[in-house]
Amino acid sequence: MLLENKIAVVTGASQGIGRATALVLAEAGATVAVLARQVDKLNSLRAEIEALGRRAVVIQCDVSLGDDIKRAFEQVVKELTRVDILVNNAGITRDGLLMRMKTEDWDAVLATNLTSVFRTTQEALKLMVRQRYGRIINITSIVAQSGNAGQANYVAAKAGVIGFTKAIAQEVASRQITVNAVAPGFVDTAMTAGLPEAVKQKLLEMIPLKRMGTDREIACAVKFLASDEAAYITGQVLGVNGGMYM
Repeated sequence: MLLENKIAVVTGASQGIGRATALVLAEAGATVAVLARQVDKLNSLRAEIEALGRRAVVIQCDVSLGDDIKRAFEQVVKELTRVDILVNNAGITRDGLLMRMKTEDWDAVLATNLTSVFRTTQEALKLMVRQRYGRIINITSIVAQSGNAGQANYVAAKAGVIGFTKAIAQEVASRQITVNAVAPGFVDTAMTAGLPEAVKQKLLEMIPLKRMGTDREIACAVKFLASDEAAYITGQVLGVNGGMYM
């Protein structure tokens, strides 16, 4: 039980990588506050976590809204008293070539995928600095390192997450708080399910392991970085991509 008695907050926990992460952290012994917009899915997740003998707190939260984030952390403190682990996973896409990209699609992706990370981290650090302990794991993406046509907004946000991770890691290391990022490759989730079959096949040709990843494989990388086994790792980007980006 690597995370026995730890309190974790996971954003975007209603599906995909966020959902798998909440379950894996709970399996490792953590109590988990799960945040997302869709409460019905969160309630289903809570039932699964409770079936593991662990506690989950459901919090409806749109991370693009600063007031929602502030209220969510107030609820976490009220019910769980502290935060040991923060997983910034929430993300959206609004793909399109730059010449045709609408300003509102740029703004929406930056607000959800990057600005939210600033806000949640700021709230978590208010607690972690006093505790002199914390683990922050930000979910970025392989495309933040490689680029991807038609995703200028998403790539910019996820690349921003990497830079943010490195900057904050330096700011809080003296308080025994580590800040790292996990960069998934192409993972079999709802976000990639809509890709045309021809696109999927082309992607598989680019992956040395010749398959897409699973949300649980990403979650297990998060679990490691959240544990004390990773206490000497900070400011790093852990690629989980089947060898696609070397």
